[in-house]
Amino acid sequence: MTPWTRREFFSGSAGLAAATVLSSGRSFAESGPVRKAAIIGHTGAGNFGHGIDLIFNGLPGTVVVAVADPNPAGRASARKSCGAARAYANYREMLVKEKPDLVAVGPRWSVEHHAMTMAALEVGAHVYLEKPFTLSLTEADEILRLAGEKKRRIAVAHVTRLAPIVIRLEKALREGLIGDVLEIHTVGKMGSRAGGQDMMVLGLHVFDLARLFAGEVQWCHARIRRQGKVVKISDAEESPSDRVGPVVGDDIFAHFAMDSGMNVTFRSRKGLEKAAGPFGMEIVGSRGVLRLKSGAVPTMSLLTGPSRAASTRAENWITWTGGVDPSAEAEIDSLTGYEAAHRRVVRDWLLAIDEKREPLCSGNRAMKAIEMAHGAFLSGLKRTRVDFPLTRRTHPLIPA
Repeated sequence: MTPWTRREFFSGSAGLAAATVLSSGRSFAESGPVRKAAIIGHTGAGNFGHGIDLIFNGLPGTVVVAVADPNPAGRASARKSCGAARAYANYREMLVKEKPDLVAVGPRWSVEHHAMTMAALEVGAHVYLEKPFTLSLTEADEILRLAGEKKRRIAVAHVTRLAPIVIRLEKALREGLIGDVLEIHTVGKMGSRAGGQDMMVLGLHVFDLARLFAGEVQWCHARIRRQGKVVKISDAEESPSDRVGPVVGDDIFAHFAMDSGMNVTFRSRKGLEKAAGPFGMEIVGSRGVLRLKSGAVPTMSLLTGPSRAASTRAENWITWTGGVDPSAEAEIDSLTGYEAAHRRVVRDWLLAIDEKREPLCSGNRAMKAIEMAHGAFLSGLKRTRVDFPLTRRTHPLIPA
């Protein structure tokens, strides 16, 4: 029995929510009170992520009351872009004075995510965050605990999850698109950030999708090297360009055993970028292979009846759309690119608030993506298998 049969995505509440997100019918808060939204960024320390300052623009049922950024120039620019009524240098002051219903936490750097989110929850706001969710599982657990106590909804910008073609793929795999799904092989971008930083920045997207298609992780075994040598904890360093906590290695290969019986792998190795192909994953089935190129607008290729001959394999790849209209994939509410990708997740987040359910891109799912990355770090350092869920919730690259 496949994991999709057990979960029956489209027959459950998650599938209904996804269908609503993609439909042109009823939208959130059309007849309810207008929600006050506030945005937090930090120019020079992660800025406003991939357009987080724009997520409420033109959104029915919301009004941006304020934006916060300690950088004067950044604050002025963000206020103009989002149309905020007021601007603050201190986000805590903004939260206390404005008491928003919704807060967007924008910085790409995750060093301030915990403090910003906890402050927003304390004033009673629901929160939407740029990824990575947090620096550590301890921070994630604290946020989720407080959100649960206050009955607030957390959504994280794992935007590929709600692309129409990904929703269609999840259903198509259950329907036997490539037969029985056996393995999923994921890769990062493997550019200048190859290794640990790549895993913490890009790997989280493919980890989230791997769990969607393959279920929960049972255990992980990883090998991590740096300049050809097995790493030690003393090799760990702050991620150099995206401040997402300590990272280690320029060569990571991790194997995750899933409760569905599938195997999931992740690799990011310096120098492997061109040979490995685009950032994303290959889903291997008994009757074919599906290649997913990740991003704000993901694309897919299908290989059926795979041949051992490399030349034949290359010739047999065809574009797969799953019957999704390309315009629906690229556009929503007249938005394109990251703005459209965010809009799908934000729509679902607000519907989840109304319907008192977890968002499809929930904080809990984001925590489990980080757990996969930290499990790989922990296994690579220990040179042994580690079981999930991780009992160690502090960062594996910071000595206990």
